[in-house]
Amino acid sequence: MSTDADTTTDRLAALERRLQALEDEREITHLVAGYGPLVDAGAAEDVAALWTEDGVYDVDEAFLDGGDAIRAMVTSSGHQKWIERGCAHVLGPARVTVDGDEAVAVCHSLMVVHGEQGFRVRRATANHFQLRRTPAGWRVTTRTSRVLDGRPESPALLGAGARGERP
Repeated sequence: MSTDADTTTDRLAALERRLQALEDEREITHLVAGYGPLVDAGAAEDVAALWTEDGVYDVDEAFLDGGDAIRAMVTSSGHQKWIERGCAHVLGPARVTVDGDEAVAVCHSLMVVHGEQGFRVRRATANHFQLRRTPAGWRVTTRTSRVLDGRPESPALLGAGARGERP
């Protein structure tokens, strides 16, 4: 026979689980949304802090293994030239799937650049994030990004991420 106290305890535990799930999703969404403004500001330390120190950023143009490589990308002359000419890394809303202390997030991104004739989209990209809860909060362990140029790999990343799967 269950008592009112048991029912209240069960309801509170269920509410705490739901609240934790919402907080996890919000923190991950906040982390993903921070990438564009931080990379466009040239904030190398802040960009690297989105990843675990041994995290990987696997993008078409580079394979960045670890925080030092991510910081170096942001401070590189190539990236600094994008900033000087005007650019925006715009990440769309992320679909987040949390499974305990691991998570997957997926979103599209656009790189918009300024040129002689105004702004243009340089590329549209599929982004698949694998994340882990750390003592400092959620961090990216692997971000895989592929240009949406017709290759099958790119939409496959989107599908896997939307289903909460690893690629």
